[in-house]
Amino acid sequence: MKNKNLYNYILGIADNSLILGQRLGELCGHGPSLEIDIACTNMSLDLLGQVRSYYQYAAKIAGDGRTEDDIAMLRKEREYVNVLLVEQPNTDFGYTMARQFLFDVYHFLMLTELEKSTDLNLSAIAKKSIKEVSYHKRFSSDWIKRLGDGTEESHNRIQTAINDLWTYTDELFHQTEADKAMVAEGVGVDVAKLKDAYYEEVNAVLEEATLSVPESKYFQKGGKQGIHTEHMGYLLADLQYMQRTYPNMEW
Repeated sequence: MKNKNLYNYILGIADNSLILGQRLGELCGHGPSLEIDIACTNMSLDLLGQVRSYYQYAAKIAGDGRTEDDIAMLRKEREYVNVLLVEQPNTDFGYTMARQFLFDVYHFLMLTELEKSTDLNLSAIAKKSIKEVSYHKRFSSDWIKRLGDGTEESHNRIQTAINDLWTYTDELFHQTEADKAMVAEGVGVDVAKLKDAYYEEVNAVLEEATLSVPESKYFQKGGKQGIHTEHMGYLLADLQYMQRTYPNMEW
C-alpha cells in the first residue's frame, strides 16, 4: 500500500469513534430516562457518521477493492487500533458518562488540531465533526458535575467510575509509528502535546464536581497496538453480527 502510514493513522482516529459509538448504541432503549436515551443514541449516530467519512477515505487510500463497510466491520480483533478506554463496558450510568467525558475532552482537543492538517480530507472531516464533539463534551461534563455534586450515592458512583477508568487515559497520548510519520509530514496531530491541556481541563471539571483527581500513576495500554481488554471480543460479536450473517450489507 502506497500510503500505509496515512491509512493506519486514519484507522487510529476512526476506530476510537466506531467503538465508542457502538458502546453508546447499546444503550438505545435502555437509558435512565427518555431524554438521556435519545441523547446517547444521537451521540452514537454522530460518531458513526464521522467514522463513515474516515473509512471512506481509508478505503480510497487502500485501493484494494475494500469498502468502508469491509474496513469497519470485517477486521479481526487485533486489527482494531482503538484505545482501551472506549471499549470499556456500560457498567452503569456513572461509568458511561465518565468514559464519555474522559474521551470527549481528548477528542475535542485532537479535532481542534486536526483542523489544521495539511491533508484537506482530514481537515474537512475535523471541521465537520468538531461541532458535534463540542456538544458531546458539554453534555458529559455537565453530567460529571451533576453526579459528583448530587447525592451521596451519585457522588460515590461517579468517583468510582472515574477512579476505575483513569488508568486508561494515558494511552490517549501514546503515538504509533504511523502517528509519528504523519506528524512529521504535517498531516497528523502530535497528541503528546495535548496531554497537559487535557489533564488541566479534566481536573478542573472534577474539582467543580467535588470529585477527587485519582493519584494512580499506573496506566493501561495496548489498544493502539491491537491488544485489547476482554470486553472487545464481545463488543465485536455484536458489531459484526449483521455483516457476517448477511454479507455485503451496506451502511
